Amino acid sequence: MNTQVRYSADNLQGFAQRLLVRAGMEDVKALAVARTLVDGDLMGHDTHGLALLAGYIHEIESAAMACSGVPKVVSDRGASLLWDGGRLPGPWLVLSGIETLAPRAREFGSATLVIRRSHHIACLASYLEKATTDGFMIVLGSSDPAVQSVAPHGGTRSVFTPNPIAAGIPTSGTPFLIDISSSTVTNGMTARRHKAGELFEEACFLDADGQPSRDPAVLSAEPAGSILPVGGMTWGHKGFGLALMIEALTGGLAGYGRADPADGWGATVFLSLYDPAAFGGPDAFARQMDWLGDACRDNPPRPGTSGVRMPGDRGLSLKREQLRDGVALHPTIAPALKPCARRYEIEFPDALTG
Repeated sequence: MNTQVRYSADNLQGFAQRLLVRAGMEDVKALAVARTLVDGDLMGHDTHGLALLAGYIHEIESAAMACSGVPKVVSDRGASLLWDGGRLPGPWLVLSGIETLAPRAREFGSATLVIRRSHHIACLASYLEKATTDGFMIVLGSSDPAVQSVAPHGGTRSVFTPNPIAAGIPTSGTPFLIDISSSTVTNGMTARRHKAGELFEEACFLDADGQPSRDPAVLSAEPAGSILPVGGMTWGHKGFGLALMIEALTGGLAGYGRADPADGWGATVFLSLYDPAAFGGPDAFARQMDWLGDACRDNPPRPGTSGVRMPGDRGLSLKREQLRDGVALHPTIAPALKPCARRYEIEFPDALTG
């Protein structure tokens, strides 16, 4: 990474915030979006960081993303809430949701928020540390009822999105930060590889005839192919089941999802916080998780690997490195953002030197 062009994380965040404000977003919402996107890049999720910003600006310009207002409270039973996000920025909604749930989770032991009609929520992993720092376990899931790119196991027609689910698990040291999809690959990585004319190393797709393929172009063919669920051709029932569970937690609990008319690029969100103090206690929770972390990290490595890495270890280490040395943006990101910057008369940050 030392040969890559690097940028100050603060400068990137300031640029993204100014750009969103110039496009019409309220400042507090722009700050939430900018922080979340830059955090995605800091943790190495570079298809779900600033790579999304140009698309967000287009959504604002086409009035597909709301820039002001608050979510509508559809239901509130104390430990269980439902919001209608009104197409407001997803990162702001999720961060507001965590703040709303925290005191309720302290009171009730756990608290859950479901958000329908959110806009896209970016990188799920970027939200987890906010909760684990305060001692909570967090579970966050998302689906997009307007998009279909993943076929059910045994089928050839897309029904689902990659349907990510994430969990942040506090320990006495580095938290476990899990961020996985129910599909073999994400839409973002598929689009990047397709644009670059690159094949995947393994068959991650089905063409329209149900034949496995390494070529992301099958997703935009006519008729379209689909992304395979986690487990691929043989064990795809696992990803299929996970996708169904996430659909129930999001669209099912929201009462709004794929059975309804498409509402544009966005998300239906499931968010839950758990306070270990209401169960076995934070010390007992940490003792169990620490034991697991030690048992995994100290596990004899298989040939060809350097050892077991816990979920979140690499992302948090990379974040520390890039906060110190600068963010190494994927080479496609700056060229995609500079036309937006010129349109709103904002300078894209200079690269770091030396």
